[in-house]
Amino acid sequence: MRYRRPGRKIKTGDTLSAPVASQHPFNTFVQVVDAVKEGVVSIETQDRTSNRYLDDSFFRYLFPELNKPRTTSFGTGFIIHPKGYILTNEHVIHQAEQVYVKLWNTKQTPAEIVWTNHERDLAVLRIHHPEALKPLKLGSSAETKTGEWVIAIGNPLGFDHTVTVGVISAKNRPLKTAERYYPNVMQTDAAINPGNSGGPLINIYGEVIGVNVAVAQPSQSIGFAIAIDSIKPLIKRFIL
Repeated sequence: MRYRRPGRKIKTGDTLSAPVASQHPFNTFVQVVDAVKEGVVSIETQDRTSNRYLDDSFFRYLFPELNKPRTTSFGTGFIIHPKGYILTNEHVIHQAEQVYVKLWNTKQTPAEIVWTNHERDLAVLRIHHPEALKPLKLGSSAETKTGEWVIAIGNPLGFDHTVTVGVISAKNRPLKTAERYYPNVMQTDAAINPGNSGGPLINIYGEVIGVNVAVAQPSQSIGFAIAIDSIKPLIKRFIL
């Protein structure tokens, strides 16, 4: 049995090519990602690290160049104001000595940390850009329902602007990590990996409903996001 591929045929010269799958009406996520991708940023930090040898003054004397070892870490953020304000997780930049932000399809640019809240695991960065940036629209986490489609966009393991799709698996989950307690997070099965932290969890209308924060190890489909409604009052001076 032969199946016909539905969709609009694309005219190339004097011929008609096969339909483009991305334009099929069922591929809703394509349009959503296109609409929001410029508002998502990749974050790279040069971090301070601890080394037991650095506690030895004689060792520091012999190897002064190792006094400030650094490692590279990755994270994600998203634009919340046209003047370059970016929301992310505090743990993304907690030990950072230098922070760099990469916009969609551009080179890295240095960023400054303008606000942090360790307890709520939130931070706001700022970059100076010659043009107004495109902020993402903040939606309502309270209005979301379990089973609703969601999209996570982030920088897992340094692979910038990676898109994953899933549903809201549960709401109002308490989550405890080694350093923080999150009283009310959303659970999702959209793939979230190291580097996704600080990125947006987006609904089918392209609105941010959460900030991706953690994944349950060693699971492959249990991720968590801080509900956006709990964040709005804390960052109101940085948004329009």
